[in-house]
Amino acid sequence: MAIKFYMTPGSCSTGIHILLETLELPFEAHVLNLPAGQHRAPAYLAINPKGSIPALVLDDGRVLTEFGAIAYCLARQHPRASLLATEPALAAQALALVDFAVGQVHGQGWTRVFTPEAYLPAGLDPAEFPRWREAVQARGRELVQQGLALIDPGLWHRRRRAVLQPVLGRQNGLADAAVLRCPVPADPCPSGGAAGAGRRGLPLRPTPTCLPD
Repeated sequence: MAIKFYMTPGSCSTGIHILLETLELPFEAHVLNLPAGQHRAPAYLAINPKGSIPALVLDDGRVLTEFGAIAYCLARQHPRASLLATEPALAAQALALVDFAVGQVHGQGWTRVFTPEAYLPAGLDPAEFPRWREAVQARGRELVQQGLALIDPGLWHRRRRAVLQPVLGRQNGLADAAVLRCPVPADPCPSGGAAGAGRRGLPLRPTPTCLPD
């Protein structure tokens, strides 16, 4: 049974995709269209009742969810790849960075940029939608910039120039996958279904995810 990877291009799940590609693992990539609600479809909820992404179904059928947990498992299964330091304090620093990047930068910032409708108040006058949506997205950009500044004051501008360096050194690539997440899908997110199989489940290109200044 091949590994099955459930993701949405452009989301934090792209970081797990980077790790799978780095490890050269064979896997089936299944793209979920979040705006279409595919993460709430019964078939996916049977795999991951939380309806969250990413999710990874191992070759023995066990299901892993949450970025940090999946990344940790991959790092420990493939120690020679040096995705996570063996020294406990350095490993803890990397895991803390992953938690912050996923929870704050992605979870609070990027979600407002890409899914502002989820933050609109109930009963809002439709005429007010554009103004509120713009305000929510602006707040998301602010949170992303603040988060990246806390991680590394120069990271924001290096991302925009595609000049990327390891955040915690080369023995903590797990953290880089969460923080930098520079490679993005070469093609727009399809409307749903599987994205093909094999190690090269989705094409990647080294282009930074940029926001306006």
